[in-house]
Amino acid sequence: MAPATQSKAVVLALGAAAWVSSTEVFVAPRLPAVTQASRSGSIGFDPSIEAEAAPALQSILALGGGFTAAFGAAVLGRIGMKRQRTSMMALSQDELKKQAGYKAVDDYVRSGTVIGLGTGSTAAFAVERVGEKLKSGELKDIIAIPTSIRTQEQSEALGIPLATLDTHSDLDVAIDGADEVDPGLNLVKGGGGALFREKIVEMCAKKFIVIVDESKLCDGLGPGFPVPVEIVPFCHEHTMRVIAKLPALEGCEPVLRFGNVANNKPDGDKPAVTDNGNYIVDLKFTTPIKDPVAAGEQLKATVGVVDHGLFTGMTTACIVAGKDGVYVKEAK
Repeated sequence: MAPATQSKAVVLALGAAAWVSSTEVFVAPRLPAVTQASRSGSIGFDPSIEAEAAPALQSILALGGGFTAAFGAAVLGRIGMKRQRTSMMALSQDELKKQAGYKAVDDYVRSGTVIGLGTGSTAAFAVERVGEKLKSGELKDIIAIPTSIRTQEQSEALGIPLATLDTHSDLDVAIDGADEVDPGLNLVKGGGGALFREKIVEMCAKKFIVIVDESKLCDGLGPGFPVPVEIVPFCHEHTMRVIAKLPALEGCEPVLRFGNVANNKPDGDKPAVTDNGNYIVDLKFTTPIKDPVAAGEQLKATVGVVDHGLFTGMTTACIVAGKDGVYVKEAK
């Protein structure tokens, strides 16, 4: 190997070691591109990784020989490590939600009870756990009241017996997630568009257990997640203007939800419609709501408002899953 090439090899070898061991992304300088034939002849790798690795591989593959294979392995190994860490991070949040949902069912649901089942990605794990324990025989004679069509469908698929408040309006416990939780265990709910059904079911429960990962904890409601309000479609723009002028909601920006009702991202050109045939208005705040109770009362008293996503004074306990484990915050 020529001296100049040896120097490049040493530099790139050191770069490979640093890249594999560090958390930063190393990008080798570009040298003249090599042919596909020379690449495939020296190293075999997943084509899906090739584009991501191209800047570094173009440089080191031109050097040829065994060094090419060694550095190529480092490149692809580094990318694999990045992908594994990303996957683990994504799974960890789901695992946190799962831990909270499972603990709620294990701690608060007993055989022979009537339960309310919430809506959303965290509540889905609680529904899953109820289905598992019914199937195994750990739970028997459960009757569940779902808070949305989505939860109803999931429950039916798991074989969970269902009813409505018309026949079972005295619930032992209700379990649901939340979009925000303040220090007093007041909540913002309704990101999934089911706030009215969630509230009417959960207000009928002797115990209301909230399940969240710790990212949902906040110092004050409002800035971290828009407050959803369900309104009737008739004269909805008028209703939005009235809401914006309510004293306890000073500074809010009402935004009509478009597209999929199950999230507050504008992903369609038509207003989002709830299971009840209504619209959702998301109230955006730049500062915390000073008095969530007053805000809720003023919203509820507004003609055109069906209900709102401020759940105040309802929570019995909040199960929080975080990096240090699962813990319970109880209402004082």
